[in-house]
Amino acid sequence: MRKAFCLFIFSFVSGISFAQNVAVINGKPVSAKEFMWAYKKSHNGSLSTDLNQLQTYLNLYINFKLKVLDAREMGLDKNNTYQEEVKTYEEALASHKKISSNSKDHDLLVNEYREGVLMFNASEQKIWNKAQESEQAIEDFYKRNKQYYNKPLTEVRGEVINDYQQSLEENWVKGLKQKYQVKINENELKKLARL
Repeated sequence: MRKAFCLFIFSFVSGISFAQNVAVINGKPVSAKEFMWAYKKSHNGSLSTDLNQLQTYLNLYINFKLKVLDAREMGLDKNNTYQEEVKTYEEALASHKKISSNSKDHDLLVNEYREGVLMFNASEQKIWNKAQESEQAIEDFYKRNKQYYNKPLTEVRGEVINDYQQSLEENWVKGLKQKYQVKINENELKKLARL
């Protein structure tokens, strides 16, 4: 009886914490507060939205979070240059008069900056550097997809590099979704759409 009661309480508490999150990525929750803060920032302060807009943005946000998780797995958050950059940002933010360290947005801003830099650094290694370093990879990509280009590689090189980078990113995200577990809380998303 006691075990069943404890299991019920655990399920109830877990349900509450999951209910307040729009997603859980590899065991780490993405709170509705954080998600809507990011959504509002990327939509010029607007919170009016429908479910489809929220789902589309959540998919982008999950991809972002997966890249950040991968960056941490790569140890990029341990890099001295990264740590100094974040420290400099935090000091600049602390000196800003509109945002005190007690401000509700302070922690969200710092986290957004940390994660943004990590995602950028991982993207640089996984996508941009690969396109710059391997002429052969670009030529191979062009040959495999020649039917989409009506001109020789020398004339469409920029477009081919862009498409190659897009392909690298899509494969990276696909691999991350296979590697890490993602759970989306559709009920919480529906509640947010009604706000």
